[in-house]
Amino acid sequence: MGIAGFNLKPIVAAAAVLVMFSGIGAAQEADLTDESALLEKLGEADPSEARRLDRQLQALWSKSGSPSADLLLKRGREALEEDETRLAIEHLTALTDHAPDFAEGWHARASAFFGSELYGMALADLERALALNPNNYNAIYGLGLIFEALDETELAYDAYQRALAIHPHHEEVTKAVNRLGPRVGGQSL
Repeated sequence: MGIAGFNLKPIVAAAAVLVMFSGIGAAQEADLTDESALLEKLGEADPSEARRLDRQLQALWSKSGSPSADLLLKRGREALEEDETRLAIEHLTALTDHAPDFAEGWHARASAFFGSELYGMALADLERALALNPNNYNAIYGLGLIFEALDETELAYDAYQRALAIHPHHEEVTKAVNRLGPRVGGQSL
């Protein structure tokens, strides 16, 4: 599970800073979009409404505006579901080359890199995904998973807390916070 050739400390530090300040840009936007309205509702929703809003946000974030980019995302996700990470990385690399401003492409490729235990590359892609969409709580959750895999428990916990602040009913994030809480001295939710 070595990460030969990567000096992760600068990447981890940059990612941690990104998580801490990722909400600032969204808070400064004066123009409310569908996404911001959905995110606002998500923060106040009950669990069943949160699941509906989550599906809407995922659908919104999965639309690139380009049929070819959407097809590459679909093929990459299908390859991930079939545990064909090499093929997924190929499709998703074509996607990030084709649509470099499409946050979900970077997020999906980070998932493929994570599945291949290429944590440095996954962190770099999550950094790009979160720069493009700082409210993607699943990308922030992915950041926490990487930090946890790297035994950076406090950074993982902070990332999970940030994701939970956006989506308070995210089941996997809640489990992660409860699991790590006692290890970082915090209280479980």
